Amino acid sequence: MINMRIAALSALCLVLSACGGRIVPPAGPSSQTPKSPRTTSQAEPPATKPVANTPVAAAPVLSVGTGPNAKTLGVIAAPAFDTLPWSDAAAARALKAFRISCPSLVKRTDQSGLTRGDDWKPACSAAQGVRDADAAAFFGSQFEMVQVGDGKAYATGYFEPEILGSRTRQPGYDVPVYSRPPELVEVDLGQFSDSLKGKKIRGKVSGNTFVPFADRTGIETGALDGRGLEIAWAADPVEFFFLQVQGSGRLRQPDGSVVRIGYDGQNGKDYTGIGKLMRDRGTIGPGQASMQGIMAYLRANPEEGTAIMRENKSWVFFKEITGAGPLGALGLPVTGRVTVATDPLYIPLGAPVFLSMDRQDATGLWIAQDTGGAIKGSNRFDTFWGAGTEARQIAGGMSAKGVSFLLLPNGVLSRLQAEGGNAP
Repeated sequence: MINMRIAALSALCLVLSACGGRIVPPAGPSSQTPKSPRTTSQAEPPATKPVANTPVAAAPVLSVGTGPNAKTLGVIAAPAFDTLPWSDAAAARALKAFRISCPSLVKRTDQSGLTRGDDWKPACSAAQGVRDADAAAFFGSQFEMVQVGDGKAYATGYFEPEILGSRTRQPGYDVPVYSRPPELVEVDLGQFSDSLKGKKIRGKVSGNTFVPFADRTGIETGALDGRGLEIAWAADPVEFFFLQVQGSGRLRQPDGSVVRIGYDGQNGKDYTGIGKLMRDRGTIGPGQASMQGIMAYLRANPEEGTAIMRENKSWVFFKEITGAGPLGALGLPVTGRVTVATDPLYIPLGAPVFLSMDRQDATGLWIAQDTGGAIKGSNRFDTFWGAGTEARQIAGGMSAKGVSFLLLPNGVLSRLQAEGGNAP
């Protein structure tokens, strides 16, 4: 899934540059291969400079609840949809994405505790016959706006990268893109204890014991060598790591053809965002905190980049994908400038969300169709921008603060209030 990419771009962990080393040391004849087709001398396009925006005010709350999801945290009524700065074009794009989400919405168990499958059926049914020109009126009539907790939101960005790669190992293409190892197992701890609902761990069985899977260092130094798990070979370890962060992407082969790859599991290790780590250490300054700035620094300091990168133990596995995509956490196609990744414990997957942020490009109507390993907690979002240079430039520098409002089907808020104990 594209945004199980394990992090937001402002907290990226980068690996060493092509001239300073490789993710997995080459073996055999390829150990003397020439420099990667992408060299460190290539300039990274700068992050897009944001246009400032003034967020609307959050609804005031006396206190915020505690607990594992949105229902226990508390939701309250928010401003009406037609009072917010939406656009017809954005509403039309969101309507199309909402239709894609509907089959999952009406069947999926909502981890946030806010909705039931039947709650979404009227809106999903009505959405099928709505014209694009009437999209804003549809959202205004079918949903009520609520605020989760204090509503204070933070948003980063992600995109579908395209990097150089090859189905076969050849000179300049020797960074392995691994498929999911068959022994990697995911365990739902909620099946063993109600107190652990929503918690999962990944590892493997060794004898009679469930043990952790290899971390990034172990995989880089050969834990999976000789297994035949490589589905392709990337040219540049830095670019490949970015693709791991995103969770899906495109490999541009030497003949110009493209192989699309998507998320197929993660090694179970916690993600460590080295963007923050580097800022806290003074390695980079505020002006270098974008994806582009972090990449530039680590390309210029490959040995230090190696050490910093290995503080992030997470590793992502891939599979080749065809058809519509990339795919999000619902197993459905995601859409640039419409899809947003959220924590499903606080935002129902498939639900519309309005973000009013301190930059214009992040402000608007989004559909929660994805998740991310670093996208945790209430009102935490990762906006998806699609593919290409512009998407890369926007996502790479996305860091926005403001307010978020969740759109719930009509009648849900009154039911929650009747159930009691949910208002902050």
